[in-house]
Amino acid sequence: MSDFVLSACSTADLSKEYFEKRDIKYVYFHYELDGKQYLDDLGQTISFKDFYDAMRNGSMTKTSQISMGEFIDYFEPMLQEGKDILHISLSSGISGVVNSARLAKEELSEKYPERKLIVIDSLSASSGYGLLMDKLADLRDEGMSIDELAAWTEEHKLEINHWVMTGDLTYLIRGGRVSKTAGVVGGLLNICPIIEVDYMGRLISRYKIRGKSKAIQKQWSIMKELAKDGENYSEKCFISNSDCIEDAKALSDLIEGGMPNLNGKVEHFTIGTTIGSHTGPGTIALFFWGEKRKN
Repeated sequence: MSDFVLSACSTADLSKEYFEKRDIKYVYFHYELDGKQYLDDLGQTISFKDFYDAMRNGSMTKTSQISMGEFIDYFEPMLQEGKDILHISLSSGISGVVNSARLAKEELSEKYPERKLIVIDSLSASSGYGLLMDKLADLRDEGMSIDELAAWTEEHKLEINHWVMTGDLTYLIRGGRVSKTAGVVGGLLNICPIIEVDYMGRLISRYKIRGKSKAIQKQWSIMKELAKDGENYSEKCFISNSDCIEDAKALSDLIEGGMPNLNGKVEHFTIGTTIGSHTGPGTIALFFWGEKRKN
């Protein structure tokens, strides 16, 4: 049993059961649905299906990050129990939440000088962030110390590859990631953008593919090219989706059929309410270990 807590934000988009199985603690983001505030509690209060159906029916969503005070309230009981904490945060290229965690660390470090509270920017999001947390749980269970694990995280976190496809540009337009004009044209032409999370943890549009099935094939071809050891890839692979599980399974079928050394089956998760507020329904996100991300 480790003598430290491995911690993440709810935006790692693992299921409640998976977080618990891997003994990863987590702190909730927040979101609004039609002006009413909720915790991003992994689909416990509002099911993911109901959330995405509401978006399809025109409901407006908004998100807010975890405050410094909330982080203090989350961290302090663990420190009081005599536990050290390694907290891995959602990418700073997407959210400023890592700054809230660091401010909480500064205040708590003065109060608990004998304890370690390490905060690291994952530069990852959704179940890519979850794939990183899963590996860290493995290494913790193999006996790595908190300092060794923190150093390993900084060295290897950019090896998590993120390739995201969406079939509906509405929410990218609303969030300003696609211009309204480009979005209208893209919608008419059935364009599915493929987006990468880059070396600074930012969402960058890399490809514009016409048609969903071709976009799924493109995700698969990218994985074959960039995954560690190519088609001999032997690590885990995670896919998250926003209420389009059949499309996600079409991608995982390609991966499982083409990568015989894969570590188990592809794990499927749902894009949570924080990330999903910005992607909308119809998004498939592919995550695997591969070449370090570049600009």
